[in-house]
Amino acid sequence: MMRLLLILHLLFIVSISGAQLKYPVTRKVKQIDTYGTKKVEDPYRWLEDDHSEETKKWVEAQNMLTQKYLGKIPHRDAFFKRIEEMYNYPKYSTPFQKKEWIYWYYNNGLQNQSSIYRKNKLTGIEELIIDPNTLSEDGTTAIKQFEINKEGTLAAISLSENGSDWQNIKVLDLTTKKFLSDEILWVKFSGIGWKADGFYYSRFPAVDKSESKLSVENINNQVYFHKIGTAQDRDKLIYEDKLHPNKSFYAYTSDDEDLLFLSIGDRGTNKRGNALYVKDLTDSFFSFIPIKDSITDYNYWVIEVLENKIILGTNEKAPNNKVISIPRANFNLAESQVLIPESKNVMSSIRSSGKRLFVQYLEDVASKCTIHKYTGERIGELAYPTWGTASNVNENHDDSILYYSFNSLGLPPTIYQYNLKTGESIVFKQSEFKGQTDFTTERIFYPSKDGTKIPLFIIYKKGIKLDGKNPTLLYGYGGFNVSLQPNFSPTLIPFLEAGGVYAQACLRGGGEYGEKWHEAGMKYNKQNVFNDFIAAAEFLIQKKYTSNKYLAIRGGSNGGLLVGAVTNQRPDLFRVAIPQVGVMDMLRFHKFTIGKAWITDYGSSESDSLSFENLRSYSPLHNIKTGLNYPSILVTTADHDDRVVPAHSFKYAATLQEKYKGKNPMLIRIDSKSGHGSSNTKKMLELTADIYSYIFYEMGIKPKLSEIE
Repeated sequence: MMRLLLILHLLFIVSISGAQLKYPVTRKVKQIDTYGTKKVEDPYRWLEDDHSEETKKWVEAQNMLTQKYLGKIPHRDAFFKRIEEMYNYPKYSTPFQKKEWIYWYYNNGLQNQSSIYRKNKLTGIEELIIDPNTLSEDGTTAIKQFEINKEGTLAAISLSENGSDWQNIKVLDLTTKKFLSDEILWVKFSGIGWKADGFYYSRFPAVDKSESKLSVENINNQVYFHKIGTAQDRDKLIYEDKLHPNKSFYAYTSDDEDLLFLSIGDRGTNKRGNALYVKDLTDSFFSFIPIKDSITDYNYWVIEVLENKIILGTNEKAPNNKVISIPRANFNLAESQVLIPESKNVMSSIRSSGKRLFVQYLEDVASKCTIHKYTGERIGELAYPTWGTASNVNENHDDSILYYSFNSLGLPPTIYQYNLKTGESIVFKQSEFKGQTDFTTERIFYPSKDGTKIPLFIIYKKGIKLDGKNPTLLYGYGGFNVSLQPNFSPTLIPFLEAGGVYAQACLRGGGEYGEKWHEAGMKYNKQNVFNDFIAAAEFLIQKKYTSNKYLAIRGGSNGGLLVGAVTNQRPDLFRVAIPQVGVMDMLRFHKFTIGKAWITDYGSSESDSLSFENLRSYSPLHNIKTGLNYPSILVTTADHDDRVVPAHSFKYAATLQEKYKGKNPMLIRIDSKSGHGSSNTKKMLELTADIYSYIFYEMGIKPKLSEIE
């Protein structure tokens, strides 16, 4: 009977994928752009207009086709059920402290958003502070920032709707648990710096009704001060730069609220660092003065403000970062002293807490933390149970108890309590995850095309035979100094239970080995990233983890670009490709929302002919070729993605459907009321189930385990 069912299952796969799908008609226009002496066609330019009825109808037609296709996959519902089961357990964030209260985020299992709770250290009273699930009917309103004032009486909360990067700031009375009348609009990528009866923030001008809020370029950033109890139109303008509309400002205050810091970036330049200014708020005549005046390729950030000095982190003359101090009396960088020098391992974060500096390092992409006095003297180390990923210790200057968490690929998060007086860590909250965690995990290094050793994390079910027939999912990113560390994911468990292998490659362009590693994968070195990912696929095939018939690749944002590029370059290596919210049009990415900020990593098609040629050489949209045997592709994006606008994915999918003449499906899944990431738990689980079921289905594999029968 089982043999008969398997035969019928395979016949069903052949019947649905044996002929090319009939895709919705996508109108072409005569649009030609000129870059120097080169002309480039852009026939689907009209899909950039998310306001138009034609675009909306196109989205509806594409989603109808995709949902019809996915709906015929036999194990789609079973995958969703199992993923939901694995995700359904209580989840706690690492606690943080303010005055006499300990705060944490909590999700009872399948809530769309996590709520914020607190507990009084003296009385033991525990209470709910805010439940964002009550702020929208579908749970798509999320808390992005929760900043408490010095007195611990008010919290400024930034809220995002439908997954958008746009945020509204509201003020919550922590005594009554009710919102005040204050509401701040047109906020994006802003700090919140409390000062007495108000706070500093940055915003953009209101978007004209004739423009799209979700795709308009974000320029003319400004810093304001909002006084509690007043309307936003009465807020005081603190800082702007009308001559440089591409500058961005991030304002924050010291713990004592005496100093206001301003981190300044400029998307109009090719520099990826920041300037750093400071203003003494105790002196009404004191204006902003520079700590670091010019914007270069180097970053400066404030770690701690002491009575006589300011502790900073920087990567200037230290690609792996270092810790320095400057005098508080004059803020003079020329008088800086090195407290903790650069080492061979990159400092991934530095946190000040309990009059100590906790310095997280990446040692071959695994967390390591050393403890220092404010003089820089090393006095200890946090002991982690294995290689994996640790969170920062919570900021706390009022007590001797700190908290941090640790997890790894096969190890659910555990929250630890660290005692500053004894130097001991004990388990504070053990994960309540009930699923299987007995997997084989590996950290290995493979050679890229030029011989560079690339870290690769692999996890799979113990006992499976590595015979080249395992469905394998290879994930990568490789950009913007972002490090991919080994983290536990409950939604990955069903894929592994079903016989899958998961591999995560730490490509150049990321931050795993500091700024030099980043530079080795940016601009004219971008091909290194693609070579690293291709080499990972070849390694997995060579070592019999999988074969090209059973290998899927996945990546999001810059990782979506990665998947699109390598699919064009080596379509023979992969059976399935999942490019998510990807930067697919490398010639026009800088024309939308904050896209100009990415020029520091990519370059610009409009700067010079060399940069244009480089971008044109790998742009996923512009390198789709008729005649290539592409793998099955499922493009994913969302209607409220205002970071990488969905037009990237729209034009990419339309071009695939036009030029590919084979039998593999070229589908696009466009989520509604969601953004650059899923806007709530339910949408995230649905997306994950669709991806896993699509991978197995296109490989012709029936998932093996009884858990998802």
